[in-house]
Amino acid sequence: MLLEDLQVILKVAEFKNITKAAASIDMRTATASAAIKRVEAALGVDLFIRTTRQLKISSAGERYIPQCQQALLMLEQAKQNMRDDLEIVDGELRIAISSDLGRNLVAPWLDELIQNHPKVGLKLNISDSNIDFYRDSVDVAIRYGSPTDSNLYGFKICNVPGILCATPQYLKDNGTPQHPHNLSAHNGLFYQLHDVVHDVWKFEHKGNVIKIKMKGNRASNDGDLVRRWCVAGKGIAVKSCLDMSKDLLAGNVVSVMTDYQPRKTELWLVCPSRQSITPAVRLLRDMLKEKCAIIQNKLVEQGILNKNQLE
Repeated sequence: MLLEDLQVILKVAEFKNITKAAASIDMRTATASAAIKRVEAALGVDLFIRTTRQLKISSAGERYIPQCQQALLMLEQAKQNMRDDLEIVDGELRIAISSDLGRNLVAPWLDELIQNHPKVGLKLNISDSNIDFYRDSVDVAIRYGSPTDSNLYGFKICNVPGILCATPQYLKDNGTPQHPHNLSAHNGLFYQLHDVVHDVWKFEHKGNVIKIKMKGNRASNDGDLVRRWCVAGKGIAVKSCLDMSKDLLAGNVVSVMTDYQPRKTELWLVCPSRQSITPAVRLLRDMLKEKCAIIQNKLVEQGILNKNQLE
């Protein structure tokens, strides 16, 4: 009886069909059947009752299979604990991240991480939609906003001020707003999620909150596209300072109405369980903190942000 044979047993119990179970783990049906026979021979009992039409779990199987599953989980956890103790950085990072942040900042950082740690593999899910860790086969998510599910584990990377921004040419053509009430004369560029257009902008000024219902001719569920519209001079937008950092530092866009603070959020690294916090995930966490701090310090140095906004 092999360790891999027990994994076959669990898959057959899950699918109640040897052929489907074999297909799910990329194995020939005959090979899966041979694995079942080896386990049953070693135990001296039948784990499954086979008929021409269906396969059922026997009473012995009902007792054995849950314990088998628990034993395999313990072995996997022991293996992971050993790797954690040795700080072995390898395995596959399956990461979900928002479109703008993922494409324009984090993707190059991940290239650097993999170059320095060639045993690490990467699967990147770039989407602005909410991620289901189990449905979407994701191990870790880099997202704006702290986790609301108490079952999740997370690491705060940094505070992220919002920026009201536009191109110098757009402001030259349309005027530079000095107060939120001046925004009624401007074309808003909106983020849209689940058919809800985020066209009500909030600004904080000296402890007061001012809400403005904006008008605009463009909205998208892709944050990267909203940024591109802004850089192309199509209107004015509220965006994360991280998302806009390259364009702000290059002078492609400028921060507007700096006395009025738009929405402020946080960047988090979120994991579905404590077991998913591997050495590679901790390395990713530390890299994100370092890279984001460098960017935000540059924004402070150029007077685009002030230190108080980052606290």
